[in-house]
Formats: sequence, structure tokens, C-alpha cells
Amino acid sequence: MNDLIYNQRDIPREEHRYGLRPSADVGCGWVATYNALRILGYQTDIDRLIRYYEWQLPLIHGNAGTFFWGPAVCFRKWGFPVKLVAGRQRYDEAAKAADVCILFYHWRSRYKLGAHFVALRHTDTGFVGYNTYRNSTGADAYGESLEGFLKKRKYFGTVLICIWDKGGNTLESSRQTG
Repeated sequence: MNDLIYNQRDIPREEHRYGLRPSADVGCGWVATYNALRILGYQTDIDRLIRYYEWQLPLIHGNAGTFFWGPAVCFRKWGFPVKLVAGRQRYDEAAKAADVCILFYHWRSRYKLGAHFVALRHTDTGFVGYNTYRNSTGADAYGESLEGFLKKRKYFGTVLICIWDKGGNTLESSRQTG
């Protein structure tokens, strides 16, 4: 899986802009979608994916990032079975049953408040996330419990998007990203 994006900050500031801002700053939503598609074995064109997200919120155009329901809307439109799960105590079971997930959460650091999307999946060694931290260089180990991971980090306002492959990843990139 060398073609995953492990750290959005590695995206050059002028490449793959999201609205008027660099994807390195506000691109976690499309990055999580891209990574989830790659984990499922699908190809997509990054710039078309970004334009699709910008179209979702025409007045904002990605300048404030992606709204929490954005990835679910995309995957449903593309024909993937999707389930939104609220309540951290239900995340572990739901995520283990899904082929891939996208987790949305809020974080707080002293006087800063933000939100983030990550693609994740369950493996034999526990949950693994992609593009989790500012210094990520590969897949990030979350341990055996998403609930425990979120509690430990004090992330809040979370939503888990569970995605299942629709069977036979034969879509062409133009059909995937609208």
C-alpha cells in the first residue's frame, strides 16, 4: 500500500489545493476518502475527487475543510454500502465488521480547536489508521480498541463511517469521483 497518503502535510502547498487553501492544511477529508478507496483497491483521480468535495459545499469550496457527512455521501453515491455510527462504545464492533472506515473527530490543544478525518481498518494486530498525526510516516497503530484510542487522546464529537466494498472493484476513476 505504498500509494496511500500517510501525512497530508507532505503534499506540496501548491499541489492539490482545496478551495483557496493547501490540502496540507484542510485536505484531511479528501485524503481519508482517497485512502479508503485505495485500501478497497480502487483508483481515483485526486483533483477530480477534490472538485467533487468542493461541489458539495458550493459557497465554502473546501476552504473550511470537509463536513463530517461528506465521505458518507460520496461513498453512497458511488454505490458502496455505508453506515454512520455514533457512540464510541459501538465503534469497535462496527469497525471490525466493515472493510474500511473513516473516523471524524474533534481535538483540542490548549487554545486550539480542530477536527480531522482518518481512514482506518482492523487488522490482525488491531486498528490501523492513515494520516493520523502531524508526524505520521506510515500506518499508525491505534491498538485493539477505537474507543480506548479516542478516550486516551481526548478526542470528542466523533462519527465513524463504516464502508463495505460493493464487490468487484472495477469502477473507472471517472465513475468513482463523479
